Amino acid sequence: MGRAFIGSFTSAGGRGIVVAAVDPDTGALTETGAVDTVPNPSYLALGRADGGPVLYAVSETLPGAVAAYDLAGPLPRPLGAPVPVRGDEPTHLALTQGHLLTANYGSGSVTVLPLAADGVPQAPSDVLKHEGSGPHLDRQRAPHAHQVLADPSGRWVLGVDLGTDAVRICALDPATGALTPARRLALPPGTGPRHLAFHPSGRYAYVLGELRPAVTVCRWDAAAGVLEAVGEAPLFPGGPEGAVLPSAPVVSRDGRFLWVAVRGSDTVAVLALDADGERARAVASVPCGGEWPRDLVLDPSGTRLYAANERSGDVTWFDLDGDTGLPRRAGSLPVPAASTVLFG
Repeated sequence: MGRAFIGSFTSAGGRGIVVAAVDPDTGALTETGAVDTVPNPSYLALGRADGGPVLYAVSETLPGAVAAYDLAGPLPRPLGAPVPVRGDEPTHLALTQGHLLTANYGSGSVTVLPLAADGVPQAPSDVLKHEGSGPHLDRQRAPHAHQVLADPSGRWVLGVDLGTDAVRICALDPATGALTPARRLALPPGTGPRHLAFHPSGRYAYVLGELRPAVTVCRWDAAAGVLEAVGEAPLFPGGPEGAVLPSAPVVSRDGRFLWVAVRGSDTVAVLALDADGERARAVASVPCGGEWPRDLVLDPSGTRLYAANERSGDVTWFDLDGDTGLPRRAGSLPVPAASTVLFG
């Protein structure tokens, strides 16, 4: 039986990192305990070190930090004290080339932290500050880096900045831990890009707008590090009913579907992708099973979808129809202020 780790906002009543057993036949989650050692572990990532798997968590605070945990026992065990990231409110983290990177929403920056052989993060080797703003004065007065990730080739680091309507492509020097800006994709003003997800082929990426409910389809050239917008797909072709804030895109393992969690409407939008992945089209929308879905993830088999519903305080899971891509609600686990789900 596998395990799932669920992040949460302790400032809103969350209990830190909740651990759950995963039934391999049904996908059902059963809580087995929780670890409350850092405030607001809102996003998690899994890596490997000499001693085995290591769990990493942001501490979405001001100033922000990251924490590492050994997973040998029934509950995650902290590997030393949290490490400051020299940035505010980190919302996302990623692992690449022996380094841990964080996207710091509050300060609009990306931090690089080298990892020791045992997986423990060291002091930052670089902090790349974004510049710019956008037309939404309440959300875009300054840069707000919301996601950082490595591209499928492992050559590049991409930073998605909601405040400046841009995706920045950088090169990471594994010897020095320095980030060097290479290129920048500018999106239409007011898009508010939050996260992106790659197609399994590695040739396309889907940039999700939080302030404008649409997906920008981009062609990705891994050799040159160029991200080029080639199309757009509204999540609600007839226009959304009321205010919505899309949060998380997920691409199916076979590259046929794209699912998007949408806060406000509290739904999961289903988009069909063409054979190459260059075109996306919204085909359905289903209830997310709760309120304010902050994160959406596939299980390791790719046959189930899990929504972390922050305001209703639960994680809801869905069985996926392989032919239509439609999610069907299968169960739910109460988790106060749930923010993300990670399997490992």
